[in-house]
Amino acid sequence: MTSFDKSDAAVEPVPGGPRRGRVRRRRAGAPLPLLVPALIGLAFLLLPLVALLVRAPWRSLPDQLTSAEVWQSLQLSLVCATAATAVSLIIGVPLAWLLARTDFPGRGLVRALVTLPLVLPPVVGGVALLMALGRNGVVGQWLDSWFGITLPFTTAGVVVAEAFVAMPFLVISVEGTLRAADPRYEEAATTLGASRFTAFRRVTLPLIAPGIAAGSVLAWARALGEFGATITFAGNFPGRTQTMPLAVYLALQSDPAAAIALSLVLLAVSIAVLAGLRDRWMTAS
Repeated sequence: MTSFDKSDAAVEPVPGGPRRGRVRRRRAGAPLPLLVPALIGLAFLLLPLVALLVRAPWRSLPDQLTSAEVWQSLQLSLVCATAATAVSLIIGVPLAWLLARTDFPGRGLVRALVTLPLVLPPVVGGVALLMALGRNGVVGQWLDSWFGITLPFTTAGVVVAEAFVAMPFLVISVEGTLRAADPRYEEAATTLGASRFTAFRRVTLPLIAPGIAAGSVLAWARALGEFGATITFAGNFPGRTQTMPLAVYLALQSDPAAAIALSLVLLAVSIAVLAGLRDRWMTAS
């Protein structure tokens, strides 16, 4: 074995078979011109989170989290985020299937429009929702006059705003999973007499279940942290539309300790989401 093989490769036996080698390459150290800015970037991202933990009112944290106002915002946030995720699942999974499994003119444009809320400023999204679903909106005026449904500044409006900004995360995740899944299973089911919907329900859905789960978690987390579209389209009314991010913004002006307590809850949720998705997106080969 050469000196290169001794230093950069290692041989490990394979149980139950002949002795074979698996090359394990030793990673070289980072050069100083890259290491220094990398460490600065890491400190830039972690310092605000560490400062939040350092300044947290740990002694009064239980009282802060059990106060009526905080619990009301937390409960409303959880309910609205879950409802927004359910809406995203009902209409987002079929949309992802349409983008991944069918060919139609302008599919690229449709995909770009679906992902537009990812880069659209949330406040602009809220204004767009007002123009579309407001009492005098393009569609909202008919909802109001025909069915008496008014969405802005209601709890239902919070769900609509959160679903608007969160659903693209679900669609992207499910579409990617559908493209990676082998379509021959669906084709085999249809040749055996199953309809396309039956093949989707009995064959495709079990195959893409991990992608749906990952997209649902991302959509739920995004909906839970939504601020701009919610305050623009649904307002900031305690007990009706004041979600946790809105409560943080309001508390920061009068009760910073409550704002930090709510921020810690959102931080814990974000860490839990990342921990739940680490096996899918955060492992390196």
